[in-house]
Parts: sequence; C-alpha cells; structure tokens
Amino acid sequence: MDVVFLDLAKAFDKVLHKRLIEKLQKRGIWGRLKCIIESWLANRRQRVCIKGVMSGWMRVLSGVTQGSVLGALLFLVYINDLDTGLINELLKFADDTKVFGKVTDGSDRKSIQDDLNRLVNWADRWKKEFNVKKCKLTQVGKDKVNFKYTMKGNTLQETSLEKDVGVVISDDGKTLSQCQYVYNKVTRILGMINRTIRYKERRIKGGLW
Repeated sequence: MDVVFLDLAKAFDKVLHKRLIEKLQKRGIWGRLKCIIESWLANRRQRVCIKGVMSGWMRVLSGVTQGSVLGALLFLVYINDLDTGLINELLKFADDTKVFGKVTDGSDRKSIQDDLNRLVNWADRWKKEFNVKKCKLTQVGKDKVNFKYTMKGNTLQETSLEKDVGVVISDDGKTLSQCQYVYNKVTRILGMINRTIRYKERRIKGGLW
C-alpha cells in the first residue's frame, strides 16, 4: 500500500471568506445562520509590531480562527469536497490529510498519481496550496517498487516513518516505532518532574508516577 501524507500550507489562514460563504450556501446554510457566520468573519483587521514599531491596519479577507470550534468546522466545510472524483481512499482530520491505495502494478500507482494531480487542481481552484516539501510518501509492505510520485513537478520525499495524528506510522506495519516514541516522551516528562519537584509527599508522588 502506498500512502501519501499531504500538507496544506497555512491551512487555516488560506480560507477565502467569499469562497467559504459560497460553499456554506451550497450546503443549504442561508438566512440568519448565514448572516451570523458572515458577521463573525467580517470586519477583521490585523497589524504587526517589530521592535516597538507598528504597521498600519490591513483588512483580513481570509482565514478562520484557530483554536475555536467554529473555525475548525468552517475549515472542514471548506475542504469537504477535497476527495471529489478521487479513485483511491482519502482521509481528512482537520488539516491532516492522506491519500492511499493498494498497489499491485503500475496502473495502481498511476491511479494514485492521477489523484495527486486532481488534488493539485482542487487546490488551484480554491486558492489553496500544498506544501510539496512536507508531503511524504510511505510504502507499506514488503514488495516495494521504486516509483516516484510528483506534485506540481516536484518528486515527493519517501520516508519509512511518519507521524500521523500523534501516531508513528512505519513502512513495515509494526508498532515498535510508536512504542519507542511514547517511551521517549514519557521518559522526558518524568525527567522534568524529577528535576523540578524536589519535595513530594508519598501520596502526590504516587499520583505522578
């Protein structure tokens, strides 16, 4: 199985408000609810400060607020049709997206490449962009073929390990890398606790460990 992990550049920031409203309307969102969402997006401004010097205010015409419930929902609405017309499977979890398919011959790999081309066309149509340098290919299984997938003329980097929604995916399908990742993370946390908390009651220490 070939798995391509995709990375949308500035995913939440590049959600055009006008295009988003169009998609909401196609989903049947009209009337008062549409007005509330438009009001939530409208009249946003931003500026930057460098060494105490402030820039002028600029209107914000794209982007949804990260960390907010509504922002995440609107982003999902914006990319909901990302898999339209694809042959292979595509999974979406917020801005973590991957396309994958079983490969037995050249035609299977060509179908995945065709899907990647469709995704690039979708991104161009909706003013999004894939960060090709961060898009990775993992070939899961024993019989691997040296096949190069491309996006926008750039060859995707192949990796044997890839972290996906907090889980380490290995090209051999084994969980050893995930276990090692969790062990290292827990060891760092316990080390930090030991270094920073000198005095601990037995009851508290038992809860920590």
